[in-house]
Amino acid sequence: MIHHALTELRALRERVPGVTNSLLAAVDGLLVVADAEETVDTESLSALAAAGLGLARRTSAALGQGVFRQNVVYSSAGYLAVYAVGDGALMAVLGDEGLQIGRLHQEAQPTIERIAAIFSAPEAAAS
Repeated sequence: MIHHALTELRALRERVPGVTNSLLAAVDGLLVVADAEETVDTESLSALAAAGLGLARRTSAALGQGVFRQNVVYSSAGYLAVYAVGDGALMAVLGDEGLQIGRLHQEAQPTIERIAAIFSAPEAAAS
């Protein structure tokens, strides 16, 4: 299960120019798996992404704008995009300043659907 999810993260990096690192985490910030360089503190990133996800979900609900889908932080040297993966998980993607954000959004949705299917499969429920 984890291996399949990691394969999806690696494939996303290969398909989208500018993606540098990514991870899957539970909504409580617990790291599940990461495709990341050793210099990335994946535990901290998981916690920060979860906090951002919680805030974004509450904001979406308070504004009456439907279900949260994604949150993007654009900094001077790159991006952090956080996507909901069902109700219990998130996918965080880091990119450099050359990240094609539109392409990332386009490629992220089918990736999220495949990852959600991996974690909802019967063998995942038995784990």
